[in-house]
Amino acid sequence: MARTSSGTRPRRYPLRVATLSRADVEHVAHLARLGLSDEELGRLEGQLNHILEQYGVLAELDTDAIAPTAQTIEVENILREDRPGPSLTVEDALSGAAERSGDHFVVPAILAEADEPA
Repeated sequence: MARTSSGTRPRRYPLRVATLSRADVEHVAHLARLGLSDEELGRLEGQLNHILEQYGVLAELDTDAIAPTAQTIEVENILREDRPGPSLTVEDALSGAAERSGDHFVVPAILAEADEPA
């Protein structure tokens, strides 16, 4: 990023980040259907404003030499490779079923047709 004539980097974001009022916190809590006490609202207002202040601090950092990333940590597959192996027979798998029909479990319907009551 280009520097100004004084050698400083122009700000990408405003130095002063807007703060949240108690009314803002109450409104968001209402939208989220959170029943918060006065004490909880006060604590949350302070915590959210602290987060916004920290964002302001981070916005001042020179990140020109840092490549944009979508991941902040290395992404690796922690799952084992799928390998076929022995499995249960149909009879063993269905042995504890409350109800069965041939080689299948029978369970109550959870979705009804449009003309049937659920």
